[in-house]
Amino acid sequence: MQSVLIVIHILIVIALVAVVLLQRSEGGVLGSGGSTSNFLTGRGQANALSRATAILAGLFFATSLLMSILAGWSRAPRSILTNTPASSQNTPAPVGQGNILDQLKQLQNQSDSSPAPASPEPTAPEPKQP
Repeated sequence: MQSVLIVIHILIVIALVAVVLLQRSEGGVLGSGGSTSNFLTGRGQANALSRATAILAGLFFATSLLMSILAGWSRAPRSILTNTPASSQNTPAPVGQGNILDQLKQLQNQSDSSPAPASPEPTAPEPKQP
Protein backbone atom coordinates (compact mmCIF):
# COMPACT_ATOMS: atom_id res chain seq x y z
CA MET A 1 0.00 0.00 0.00
CA GLN A 2 2.78 2.40 0.91
CA SER A 3 4.73 1.78 -2.28
CA VAL A 4 1.64 2.49 -4.41
CA LEU A 5 1.03 5.70 -2.47
CA ILE A 6 4.66 6.75 -2.90
CA VAL A 7 4.45 6.23 -6.68
CA ILE A 8 1.24 8.27 -6.85
CA HIS A 9 2.85 10.98 -4.70
CA ILE A 10 5.88 11.18 -7.02
CA LEU A 11 3.64 11.44 -10.08
CA ILE A 12 1.69 14.27 -8.43
CA VAL A 13 4.94 16.06 -7.58
CA ILE A 14 6.19 15.81 -11.17
CA ALA A 15 2.86 17.06 -12.52
CA LEU A 16 2.79 19.92 -10.02
CA VAL A 17 6.27 21.05 -11.00
CA ALA A 18 5.35 20.88 -14.69
CA VAL A 19 2.13 22.88 -14.22
CA VAL A 20 3.89 25.54 -12.19
CA LEU A 21 6.62 25.90 -14.80
CA LEU A 22 4.04 26.19 -17.59
CA GLN A 23 2.32 29.16 -16.01
CA ARG A 24 3.00 32.60 -17.40
CA SER A 25 5.16 34.81 -15.25
CA GLU A 26 3.61 38.05 -14.06
CA GLY A 27 7.06 39.59 -13.91
CA GLY A 28 8.56 41.76 -11.23
CA VAL A 29 7.26 42.46 -7.78
CA LEU A 30 3.52 42.68 -7.19
CA GLY A 31 2.22 46.19 -7.64
CA SER A 32 5.42 47.67 -9.01
CA GLY A 33 4.33 49.28 -12.24
CA GLY A 34 2.69 47.64 -15.19
CA SER A 35 -0.92 46.64 -15.46
CA THR A 36 -2.38 45.50 -12.15
CA SER A 37 -5.96 45.40 -13.33
CA ASN A 38 -6.16 41.57 -13.10
CA PHE A 39 -4.63 41.47 -9.64
CA LEU A 40 -7.01 39.85 -7.11
CA THR A 41 -9.90 39.58 -9.55
CA GLY A 42 -12.04 36.53 -10.08
CA ARG A 43 -11.43 36.51 -13.81
CA GLY A 44 -7.64 36.15 -13.43
CA GLN A 45 -8.00 33.12 -11.17
CA ALA A 46 -10.26 31.10 -13.43
CA ASN A 47 -7.81 29.76 -16.01
CA ALA A 48 -7.05 26.05 -16.31
CA LEU A 49 -3.46 26.12 -15.11
CA SER A 50 -4.38 27.85 -11.87
CA ARG A 51 -7.10 25.31 -11.17
CA ALA A 52 -4.77 22.44 -12.03
CA THR A 53 -2.17 23.86 -9.66
CA ALA A 54 -4.72 24.10 -6.84
CA ILE A 55 -5.98 20.56 -7.43
CA LEU A 56 -2.48 19.09 -7.60
CA ALA A 57 -1.47 20.99 -4.47
CA GLY A 58 -4.47 19.53 -2.63
CA LEU A 59 -3.60 16.03 -3.83
CA PHE A 60 0.00 16.55 -2.77
CA PHE A 61 -1.16 17.58 0.70
CA ALA A 62 -3.54 14.62 0.94
CA THR A 63 -0.96 12.02 -0.13
CA SER A 64 1.58 13.50 2.28
CA LEU A 65 -0.89 13.14 5.16
CA LEU A 66 -1.81 9.59 4.12
CA MET A 67 1.83 8.54 3.98
CA SER A 68 2.50 9.94 7.45
CA ILE A 69 -0.60 8.21 8.86
CA LEU A 70 0.40 4.88 7.30
CA ALA A 71 3.92 5.22 8.67
CA GLY A 72 2.50 5.88 12.14
CA TRP A 73 0.32 2.78 12.09
CA SER A 74 3.25 0.42 11.59
CA ARG A 75 5.16 1.94 14.49
CA ALA A 76 4.75 0.19 17.84
CA PRO A 77 4.25 2.38 20.92
CA ARG A 78 7.14 2.41 23.37
CA SER A 79 8.10 4.25 26.49
CA ILE A 80 11.28 6.27 26.70
CA LEU A 81 11.47 5.58 30.42
CA THR A 82 11.64 1.79 30.18
CA ASN A 83 13.98 1.63 27.19
CA THR A 84 17.42 2.42 28.51
CA PRO A 85 20.45 1.65 26.39
CA ALA A 86 22.78 -1.08 27.56
CA SER A 87 25.83 0.18 29.36
CA SER A 88 28.90 -0.12 27.19
CA GLN A 89 31.34 0.72 30.01
CA ASN A 90 31.45 -2.86 31.30
CA THR A 91 31.97 -4.46 27.92
CA PRO A 92 34.65 -2.70 25.91
CA ALA A 93 34.29 -2.76 22.17
CA PRO A 94 36.98 -4.58 20.21
CA VAL A 95 39.80 -2.48 18.86
CA GLY A 96 38.84 -1.05 15.50
CA GLN A 97 35.22 -0.41 16.45
CA GLY A 98 33.70 2.79 17.77
CA ASN A 99 34.92 6.29 17.21
CA ILE A 100 38.52 7.41 17.38
CA LEU A 101 38.27 8.67 20.96
CA ASP A 102 37.02 5.29 22.17
CA GLN A 103 39.88 3.56 20.37
CA LEU A 104 42.45 5.88 21.93
CA LYS A 105 41.01 5.31 25.42
CA GLN A 106 41.15 1.55 24.89
CA LEU A 107 44.75 1.70 23.74
CA GLN A 108 45.66 3.88 26.73
CA ASN A 109 43.93 1.48 29.14
CA GLN A 110 45.74 -1.46 27.57
CA SER A 111 49.12 0.27 27.87
CA ASP A 112 48.42 1.25 31.50
CA SER A 113 47.42 -2.28 32.49
CA SER A 114 50.28 -4.07 30.71
CA PRO A 115 53.68 -4.05 32.44
CA ALA A 116 56.17 -1.68 30.93
CA PRO A 117 59.14 -3.32 29.23
CA ALA A 118 62.25 -3.38 31.35
CA SER A 119 64.60 -0.70 30.23
CA PRO A 120 68.25 -0.68 31.15
CA GLU A 121 69.22 1.80 33.80
CA PRO A 122 71.07 4.76 32.45
CA THR A 123 74.69 4.75 33.41
CA ALA A 124 76.90 7.74 33.79
CA PRO A 125 79.45 8.14 31.01
CA GLU A 126 82.96 7.27 31.97
CA PRO A 127 85.30 10.20 32.34
CA LYS A 128 87.88 10.54 29.60
CA GLN A 129 91.53 10.32 30.55
CA PRO A 130 93.91 12.78 28.90
